[in-house]
Parts: sequence; structure tokens; C-alpha cells
Amino acid sequence: MTDNPTGNRVKVRQDVSALVRAQLQVLLEQENFGGAKALLIPVQPADIAEAIEGLPEAMQAIAFRLLSKDEAIEVYEHLDSSIQQDLIQEFKRQELLDIVDQMSPDDRARLFDELPAKVVRRIRKELSPEEWNTTAVLLGYEAGTAGRIMTPEYLSLKENMTAAQAIDRIRSLADLTETVYYLYVTDNARRLTGILSLRDIVVAQPGETIGEIMTRDVIAIDTYTDQEEVARMIQRYDFLAVPVVDRERRLVGIITVDDIIDILEEETTEDIYALGGLQSGGDDYFQTNLLTVARRRVVWLLVLLITNTGTSAVISSQQDILKQVVALAAFIPLLIGTGGNVGAQSSTVVIRGLNTERLRSIGPFKVILRETTAGAMLGIMLAAVVTLWAYWLQPQYPGVSIAVGISLMAISILASTAGATLPLLFERFGLDPALMSAPFITTVVDVLGVFIYLKVATLILLT
Repeated sequence: MTDNPTGNRVKVRQDVSALVRAQLQVLLEQENFGGAKALLIPVQPADIAEAIEGLPEAMQAIAFRLLSKDEAIEVYEHLDSSIQQDLIQEFKRQELLDIVDQMSPDDRARLFDELPAKVVRRIRKELSPEEWNTTAVLLGYEAGTAGRIMTPEYLSLKENMTAAQAIDRIRSLADLTETVYYLYVTDNARRLTGILSLRDIVVAQPGETIGEIMTRDVIAIDTYTDQEEVARMIQRYDFLAVPVVDRERRLVGIITVDDIIDILEEETTEDIYALGGLQSGGDDYFQTNLLTVARRRVVWLLVLLITNTGTSAVISSQQDILKQVVALAAFIPLLIGTGGNVGAQSSTVVIRGLNTERLRSIGPFKVILRETTAGAMLGIMLAAVVTLWAYWLQPQYPGVSIAVGISLMAISILASTAGATLPLLFERFGLDPALMSAPFITTVVDVLGVFIYLKVATLILLT
């Protein structure tokens, strides 16, 4: 048996948050505010945020006000957006100013995205013109792009600086930047010309210039690059941060890996919802009104309800064979259910391949052929089992078991082919493969699967 140190650390952190929340709630109920404040001093901001989120709503603002100013800013950035909004309603003018004014621009822009317009207007009045202009620039970019999620708090150097001068500049500006591990070199027009790491400067001779030690081959992204593409780039090159440039290649910001981790979680959640035919709308399910949840789910359920009338039409058109061999009806759910499962497996593989871009290196036709072949192999294996099972259930109708076996093989091939083809087709037309594929695969497999089954049964049993 092997240990899983990462999993153990995660469990320890969850245990810490749960323990802090329980003790904090007891102290607040006893109105022991001094003890509650002392309890939070050694706790990490992320754990404090999780503990506050688990408290009763009436206690959340009380617990937050026990934090020091600097700690409150860090904790606030870790809180769920719904809790952030609730706390803003409780803040007094100076408290609001202290929190929002000290947030990093990208976190502030993300907060403004979530808040009602009237609350944003209220906060805007409290911000300095400089802070508001910085945030407004980010909000000016389209949601989901690099410009929207970047931070303009970066550290830039000039090529003619010496390593010693660069270190002095880092010391003086380190507290005002998002990270100092990557340093960006710009010309007088703010165009990005090079990059170097903090290590490069530390090991360089004091008199060496930045131009001599920097790397001129810089990987940068445009402000309008989709955030998923940014995530893939950071993952591919193992970056801690990536520079963002405008159309004139002027450096306008950076995106750090901690922001990308949040984006990956959001995108993964969205894809999982889409695979189930759900539209998340970017909201947290557990914080969303149930009426809204039902309204979003009913759309695709209605589509499936209407399209599945095709299955009913196929069965109605084949009533003759069903009347003569009633046993056939017993296997319809088995066949279309298995076909749906096979199709779901193929579509999941293809959609994941599209998201990670692994599929592009193989090519769409090879992927479809691969999944079709896999469907044929699965069909043979499943057909062998279900033929024996059907014969055991209905020994008086050996033809039924043969029809079921042949049909299941054909349906498996159909389902795997549809599961591989439809996501590629939807992506080609600019539609979301994850959201669109599930209902259409279900419809194709149900309607054509029943049609194939009853036609095969007719050929075997009535000829």
C-alpha cells in the first residue's frame, strides 16, 4: 500500500477549516469575541474564508470584522462571491473602502462582475480615480478573455539597467506587484522585448545589463485570447505567469497561475454541467435559486421530450411485429440504454480531447474511425452476452435472442460513431460540443436503435 501525501494534506486542511468553524461558532455564540479573534490569528486566510462560509449567515459579518485590516483583504478575496455580496451590504463606508480599494485589480474586476449594478455604483463613488480607472480597463475587455482576468500589477525593467539597479527596483516595488519571479523588459513605448527570472538577476554579475542576460524569445498572449487557451498555454509551458500584450505588443498585464487554477475549476464545472445537458450560467448551483435551476434544466428536457416522440413513432409503425412477438418489447429499454451509454463514453472522450487539444494532433477522421472500431469490438462482446441472456429469458423464441444480439452490435457501432462525430460537427459550426452532444446522441440512438432492432427482428422472425 502506498501513501498519498497530497491527499493527506488536503484532508488535514479540510479538518482544520471544520475545526476552526466549529470553535469559532461556539465562541461567537458565547459572545467571546476576544477568544474568537485569538483563534483566527494563526489560521491561513483560505481556511478562515472556508470557516466563515460555514457559519450561520448572521455570524459571518461578525467573524469577518474580527480580522485585522490586512488579513481581512486576503480573506475577502478567498470568499465565495455570494458571501462577498452579503458582506458588502453590512460594511460601513470606511470598511468598504479599506477592503475594495486594497484588492488587486483583477480580483476587484471579478467582484464587480458578480455584484448588482447599484452596488457597483455605490463602490465606485468610494474608489480613487486611479483605482477605478485600473478596474474599468479590465472590465472593458470581453468576459472570458485574457484582458478581463489579467492584473496590471507587474514589474518591468529596461535593457540598459544593470543587475544591481534591477535588484534595487525589485526591492522598492515588490509590494506593489503580483509576482517578482518573472520580470518583463520593455522599451520606451512599453513594447515587450524580453523576459528574465528573478534567479537570472540574482546570479548575474552586478554590472551586467538586463539586455545581456534576458531572453528575447518571449511567449506572450493577446488581450483577446480566450481564458481556456491561456490555461492550456500555462499548463503546456509550466509558467508561473504569462505576459499579456495589446495589438501593438505593448505590455498591459500578466496572468498568474493561481488565477488559472480558478479558471480551470470553473471551466471543468461548466463542462461537467454541459455533459448532463445543464446550463450553469456561471453560477454556483448550491447558491442558485431553485426556480432558476429548474428553468435551466427544463430546456433540454423539453427538447428530448419532443425528439423522443420519434421513438414512439417508430414503435407505432412496427406494431405488426410487436403484436406477433410481444417478447421483443422487453428488450427495447436494454438496447437503447446500452446504446446511450456507449455513445456517452465516445462523446466524453472526444469532448475531452477537444478541450485539451490532444485530438487535433490525431485528426478528426482517425478519431471517428477509432471510436467506430471500438464500438464494433464492444458490440461483439456485449452481443455475445446479451444473446445468451435473451435466450435464457425467452427460450421459446430463439429468433428473438439472435435479433437482440445483432441489433446490439449494430447499435453499439451507431452510438460510438455518433458519439465521436456529433461533438466534432458541433464544434465546426461554433456550438458547444459538451452542451449539444448529449441530447442529440440520445435522440439518434433511441430513434435509430429501435428502428434497427425492429427491422432486424422482422427479417429474422417473419421471413
